[in-house]
Amino acid sequence: MARAPENVAAGSVFLRLESVGKRFGEHTVLESISLDVERGEFLTLLGESGSGKTTLLRIVAGFEEATTGRILLENQRLDAMPPHRRPIHTVFQSYALFPHMSVFDNVSYGLRVRGCARQEMTSRVGEALEKVRMERFARHFPRQISGGQKQRVALARALVNRPRLLLLDEPLSALDANLRVEMQRELKLLQREVGITFIFVTHDQNEALAISDRVVLLRHGKIEQCGAPRAIYTTPRTAYAAGFLGKSNLVTGVVRQGVADCGAFSVPINLADGPVTFSLRPECITPRSEAAQAGKHPSEVQFAAEVVAEQFYGADSLVTLRCAGGMELSARIAGALGNGHFAFQAQDCVPLERE
Repeated sequence: MARAPENVAAGSVFLRLESVGKRFGEHTVLESISLDVERGEFLTLLGESGSGKTTLLRIVAGFEEATTGRILLENQRLDAMPPHRRPIHTVFQSYALFPHMSVFDNVSYGLRVRGCARQEMTSRVGEALEKVRMERFARHFPRQISGGQKQRVALARALVNRPRLLLLDEPLSALDANLRVEMQRELKLLQREVGITFIFVTHDQNEALAISDRVVLLRHGKIEQCGAPRAIYTTPRTAYAAGFLGKSNLVTGVVRQGVADCGAFSVPINLADGPVTFSLRPECITPRSEAAQAGKHPSEVQFAAEVVAEQFYGADSLVTLRCAGGMELSARIAGALGNGHFAFQAQDCVPLERE
């Protein structure tokens, strides 16, 4: 069973979701989501298709109405306001730029609609374009700029309105792999510079881990786990979290008198007798001869295995190990081992919540 996320310190809560639920007819999309977001935080909603992440974002934006619960922004009811009255801007996956308008006119559109004075509008648009390094493209049209530049224009159009909260619905998914990594870095730097609270939606685990202050992993409309990226990666609470957040070996065993027998090796563990499942990351497995040079770690286990397959990735290799009893493990090894039998040791076997 997933635990609810911990509340942030009293007085620092910027956005609060209280028991937010959403049903479409008989179908429940969100089940009683409670979440606190700090001012200036980069929070990512992560999950596979159908997990409820986009629905939750749309409820915050006002494009969907929650079936249950309420939303508070700085202790004021946000869910009672229509979308256009909320101090929020949303950046969509499609960018939604007007093709017949220049970059300048796309960014200034919202200000013109609200009757902003021309001098102020010009100043604010220039400032927003400068933040995203697009000032020299102000007179270009969307067809004349690249996908990454369109993304920057969409961000500038959001920032020019000076929102208190910026929502981003998978805005990088249309970019190629290299540009996507570059934009992840720029987006994080931009968020730090402007200091606006970001809520980012993605199904990409690596993206969520790379750019977030905190990740909320959703599954079937519930919070599976919530925490800092490094914390939820190194200490997943459930088998689902371990498997979704990167690659993990799920090792089963039986605890008897403080020792978990996993077949190929045993793990000392402070748990009651009974079945247990461990998450063991591939990078936590190393050839014993290398690990021995650094000394024995208190949490390490030792075992023998045969290397039966190897995939080369440049900086390292992902090898498949066959252990005693037929158990197979994946290990990420620097350099190459070749086929054969080797001694290994592993550390940081993380016990997962029992069902």
